[in-house]
Order: sequence, then C-alpha cells, then structure tokens
Amino acid sequence: MNQYREIIGKLNYGLFLAIVALLPFDQLLLRYAFVTWFVCWLLEGRWLKRPKPIRDNRMLIPFLLFGLWYLWRIVSWFWAADHAIWSWQTERYLTFGLIVPVAVWGVNKHYDWRVAGKVLVGSCVAAVPVYIVIMTFFYYHPEWIGKLHLGGEWKAISGWFGYFEENISFLKHRLFLCSVELFGVAIAYKLWRKRPAILLPALIVMLSSIPLTGSRQSVLTAAGLIAVTMVYELPGRYRLRYGIGILLVGIVLGFGVLNLHPRMQNFDYTDLTEIREVSSDHNARLNIWGVALQQPSDYLAHGLGAGQSTPYMIEKYKEAKFGYYANKQYNAHNQYLEELMEIGLPGLLLFILAWVSIPLCARRQGILTSLLFTTIFMMNMLTDCMFGRFCGIALWAVGLLIIVLQSEAHSD
Repeated sequence: MNQYREIIGKLNYGLFLAIVALLPFDQLLLRYAFVTWFVCWLLEGRWLKRPKPIRDNRMLIPFLLFGLWYLWRIVSWFWAADHAIWSWQTERYLTFGLIVPVAVWGVNKHYDWRVAGKVLVGSCVAAVPVYIVIMTFFYYHPEWIGKLHLGGEWKAISGWFGYFEENISFLKHRLFLCSVELFGVAIAYKLWRKRPAILLPALIVMLSSIPLTGSRQSVLTAAGLIAVTMVYELPGRYRLRYGIGILLVGIVLGFGVLNLHPRMQNFDYTDLTEIREVSSDHNARLNIWGVALQQPSDYLAHGLGAGQSTPYMIEKYKEAKFGYYANKQYNAHNQYLEELMEIGLPGLLLFILAWVSIPLCARRQGILTSLLFTTIFMMNMLTDCMFGRFCGIALWAVGLLIIVLQSEAHSD
C-alpha cells in the first residue's frame, strides 16, 4: 500500500510541474493537465491520511476570499437573465472553487517551490525561440494556416516583426503570453538575484517577448515590476521616503516608453472621452469602456449575473449603432469593469480585497513574489479580462500555490 501511495504522490507533483511547464503554451493541454492534477490530488487525499498542511493560517485568507467571490458569482444565478451563459461562465471559473480545498488540506512532501520555479523559468525561456520558429515557418508557409484550422483572420503584414505582432495571438494571446513570461521574470529574480550570470540571460530572453508580441500593456506592467522590485530592495527606513518617488518615476518612464511603441502611433489623443464608431481596433478599449459606463445603474447594486456582461454589451453596441463591436462580440476588456457589471459593487470590492490580501498575508519568504504576482495581474486586468481565458485562471492558481510554498519555506 505504501508503494502505491508514493506513486500517487509523485504523480500528483509531476502533474503540477506539467501544468507549470505548459503555462506559456496552448491552453487546451493546460486544461486537461489541470483537471487530471486535481483528480490525482483527490486520489492522494483518499489514500494518504496526512498531506502537508499549511502551517500559517494567514495564507488561507486569499484562498477563502477568492472562494467567497466565486460563491457570489454562483449566487448571481438568481438574477442572471440567461442561465445557460451563467452555467458556462461558472464552470469556467470552477478553478477558483477547486483551489480552496487544495489550500486548506495542503499538498504532499514532494512539492518544492524552487523546483517548480526552475521549471517555469525554463519553460518561459524555451517558449520564446519555440514561438519564433513556429511563426517563421508560417511566415514562409502560410498555406499551412488553413490546414491547421486556426480561427480568426490571418493578416498578411509586410515585415517579419509586424507579421509576428499581428499573428502571434493565433498561438497564444499576446497579453497572456507576456503575463506568464513576466511571472517567470519574477520567479527568476527570486531564485537567482545573487547570481547574475544565470539571471541576466534568462531575463533578456523572457523580456524579449514584449517587443516580439507587441503587447502595449505589458510595457507598463514590466515598468511596474521594476519599480516595485526597486522599492522592495530599499532598506526599510528608506522605503517610505523614496518608494513613492520610485513608483512615480516608473509610471512616467513606462508611459514614455509606451508612447514610442509602434502600435501607439495611430492612437488618437485628441479627445479621450469621446465615444465614436470606428471601422478598426483603433481606440477600441476607450469606446468599449465608454459604452459600458453609460448606464451604471443597470448593474451597480448586484450586477447582471455571471457571464451576462458580454450579451449586455452587445445590446448596448447595437443601440449605439456600433455594428463593428457588436459583430466582434467584444467583452469589457477590463476585468474590474466586467466584475462590476456581472456581480455589482459588492462583488467587485470582494474581488479587489482578495487580491490585496495576497501580499498582506504572505510570510517574509513569499512577500516579493506575491507583490510582483499581484502587480502583474492587477495592472493587466486594467486592459483585458485576465480570467476570460483558462490560461489566465491557471496562472492565478499556479502563482498562488507557489507563493504559499514560498511562505512555508524555512529560508529565503
């Protein structure tokens, strides 16, 4: 019996490492790996009487808050107009409910955040040349696109870099790819900040994903990570004195670099508050947010219900005669706004509180990673729905578990 228990325990941990390695790649395999991992965790709980528990109950608080937020989305069934969409959205977010028992009952002795971190960094570093090779192949053999049945509209752009930026999302959405790569940057810094010979090459490769993919938001997020890291590394007596200044300089430099971004050259600064119909993606988010906020009384109290924001937006697009957006079925492109629309102001406040609790509850060993992890998500959620794709949810689950494992470690 002990032999079978050990096999199940190693399989559990091996599946977790597989999930970590798959984060930079296609989300289909990631979804299957995640479900298999959770089933294996349940099996291990059936055969092993004493999994490794969380010693500090503070780290349970973020899990429980996210669990409560997920429960509030379930409760929204009572006022959701379309229960079919509610069911689909609730099933997508099931990961938030599943991670809570994993946190409460713990994981086995094999789990080691350093090993998981090295797997993540290795996968992030490898992903960059892998995508370059694949995209180069498609560049010279575009006829294979149809054979692979990739959805969307493949754009023929002159110039290799422009082509890469416009088409990378067929393989992995640029913001989600950069989010994983930036989390890899955070983990690499935690692992090897005193070993620059290892750290610097890894950082260069992972950060190269930002100019390659053309992700504008990731420019700001990277600046945020640098600023937060600099503040954290200041001696304690200087953090309050110089921390705000460093953060402000990071914001200014981030927007300065962003303004030079090729995809910002067509951005219209003349009137950021004007909502107007366009025939392309230029200023799309500003128009989307403007439409969503036209009648906040429709959802402010308790929301429209889980999954109801996009159908609501489509109707608003049609009323405003924004046919382009309605046909594209654009969502809110802002996780905070989507939460506000779907579960109201109480749900949004609970959602933000869950995020803020992560660095507040982390022990010393996990504070830096928790700050950087929270920065990545809270900044990227400003311009996209990070939980609109399973890869975003899986990154949340893996990141939070790694922070717990770090907080449980005996040494930094």
